[in-house]
Amino acid sequence: MSGNTGNTARTQAVHQIANREAMPPKAPERLEDIWAQNVFNLNKMQASLPKTVFKSIEKTITNGEKLDPSIADAVANAMKDWAISKGALYYAHVFYPMTNQTAEKHDGFISVQKNGNVISEFSGKLLVQGEPDGSSFPNGGIRGTFEARGYTAWDVTSPAYIMETDNGATLCIPTVFVSWTGEALDKKVPLLRSIAAMDKSASKVLKLLGHEDVARVNSSCGSEQEYFLVDANFATQRPDLLLAGRTLFGKAPAKGQEFDDHYFGAIPHRVQVFMQDVEEKLYKLGIPAKTRHNEVAPGQFEIAPFFEAANVASDHQQLTMTVLKHTAKKHGFVCLLHEKPFAGINGSGKHVNWSVGNSTQGNLLDPGDSPHENAQFLVFCGAVIRGVHKYGPLMRAAIATASNDHRLGANEAPPAIMSVYLGTQLEEVFEQIKAGTVSDSKKKGVMDIGVDVLPPLSKDAGDRNRTSPFAFTGNRFEFRAVGSHQSVSGPLIVLNTMLADSLDWIGNRLESELSNGVELNGAIVTVLKEVMEEHGAVIFGGNGYSEEWHKMAVEERGLANLPTTADALPCLKEEYIEDLFKKTGVLTPVELESRFEVYAEQYILSIEVEAKLVVSMAKTLIYPAAVEYLSTLSSTIASLTDLGIDLDKESAKKVADLTNSMLAAIGKLSAAIEKHDFASTREHMEYCAQTIRPLMDESREYVDALEGEIADCFWPLPTYQEMLFVK
Repeated sequence: MSGNTGNTARTQAVHQIANREAMPPKAPERLEDIWAQNVFNLNKMQASLPKTVFKSIEKTITNGEKLDPSIADAVANAMKDWAISKGALYYAHVFYPMTNQTAEKHDGFISVQKNGNVISEFSGKLLVQGEPDGSSFPNGGIRGTFEARGYTAWDVTSPAYIMETDNGATLCIPTVFVSWTGEALDKKVPLLRSIAAMDKSASKVLKLLGHEDVARVNSSCGSEQEYFLVDANFATQRPDLLLAGRTLFGKAPAKGQEFDDHYFGAIPHRVQVFMQDVEEKLYKLGIPAKTRHNEVAPGQFEIAPFFEAANVASDHQQLTMTVLKHTAKKHGFVCLLHEKPFAGINGSGKHVNWSVGNSTQGNLLDPGDSPHENAQFLVFCGAVIRGVHKYGPLMRAAIATASNDHRLGANEAPPAIMSVYLGTQLEEVFEQIKAGTVSDSKKKGVMDIGVDVLPPLSKDAGDRNRTSPFAFTGNRFEFRAVGSHQSVSGPLIVLNTMLADSLDWIGNRLESELSNGVELNGAIVTVLKEVMEEHGAVIFGGNGYSEEWHKMAVEERGLANLPTTADALPCLKEEYIEDLFKKTGVLTPVELESRFEVYAEQYILSIEVEAKLVVSMAKTLIYPAAVEYLSTLSSTIASLTDLGIDLDKESAKKVADLTNSMLAAIGKLSAAIEKHDFASTREHMEYCAQTIRPLMDESREYVDALEGEIADCFWPLPTYQEMLFVK
């Protein structure tokens, strides 16, 4: 038998990888020497700006005070000089449209003079405001296609930075993106609004708790980024990876992740060189990459930063994804940020570690050694409990995408039911509050592991629960259901906004109790008791994957189970969600409606692109391979029969039957794709979830079965075994 060209390409890919030259060694640089060298931060501002200008902009950045427009020219000139000294000829307003991607509009510093000469010029006006085309980004009906004007505006609180390439550098300026009519077209404006709303409510509560000196309250974020690396020689042969970010076909290899030998295993040398390159770039950009390791699935890895202020952390997360993808190409990889690039093994998430605090009261979600005595912590934790119970569907909608639907609810990721895990210690404390008395809390202990030469290990008061979508982990909550390719802005907006609402409610209730003569501690217990009675059903410390929990959550506790994006996104149209965003000032009704339309359209388009790819790949790659194999097999059987050798023809019949079944399934899928007469966006989403997706799965079932029957030399696509294990 002679294989087709697909197998030849696969063989060449394996040969190229096996004979790949290692990256030339590079002398390591000291962290202190490269840290934030490409960031126009406060230190660089102080060194280059007049004292009065620096003091003014420092107040804006650290205290949230309004920017003084009169200082813009001085800042722009200093920023330009710094950027040019780093080799920059262009500057870019960087913004974050509702696509989960990063957008950039580049302009040169060049200014042509009357005598024909040129100078480098950058004014305060150019720094503060730009004008990209507002009609070419999704806006959910806010603007018509013919209404093109959109504005970017400098976000002073997120530092400008230099992005380097082999041929030069660009000054990048983080900005917001709004329409000519003033509505937010991006993810940064609502995030900044949510921080302001949360600060207002939190400050009110802190003052009710007796604090007189209350600094600005901010949320913090540390997001763990999971990703896959596939050699580019394989990825470029997979149309599904290139266009959809995931494999639409692929038979499971003999070995997957069942041995648990990849998780925290020794990092492959080539991958570690890539990681070190990524980290050096991130350090230069002032991004505090802290942790790296192998993840659970073969070919899967993780990078995690240290905590930062939410707005900066969100911008840094977008930068991290950009650096991962660009650096991967340099090392001959393709970095996959899709939530489920390979069936049958763990997908990728982006755990968002979230907390709130300020410079005067510290971390407001730190329970200390005696959480039952820490009234401040109990109030803020109680506000979180209320928020998750009241707005759980909104949290689910914030992480709803076509790709993330593959993870949620599977035996690898949190379920689509939003619940709160507090741990044994805190759960006992809040149960005591519900009963009306708070007397004690479980203490940390010391673990005796029976080896004399090892020091005693401290033991936390409670275990962790990896099946919870929203778990307390010591001094923060970990939102574990966020998708790996998503911007963290959306989840942070929801968390900040629901906390603002809950703190506002708690503040009003405390004021009412105090005005009736109740002393502060008594008022706190009364209000938290009410929180537990009305919202305690959201607390769950058991196995979130179990069928028992799914049944209990819905039938006994009244929690929403929203397994698909088609189920989750409609909550954005609920009146109580509109009221939440309207009263906190985070999103207007028009802006909220636009987000429903944009995210619904992205869901529909994602599934339709995948469905078209399934049809195309099955017809143009899999079917020809099956026919060629059957033709060759038929000729071989006939030749051997002439020689008196009788072969079992069942294998050929099975391949023929599977091929016919695949074609029939593809035919049904093709017909289903053609349907476009939907009464509403919601109906269209439901059709994608309930009709298109199952037909794609049916087609895949036959293709994957064919891969197990057709001789390897005829198979046209790089296999799971090759992509996951050949590095």
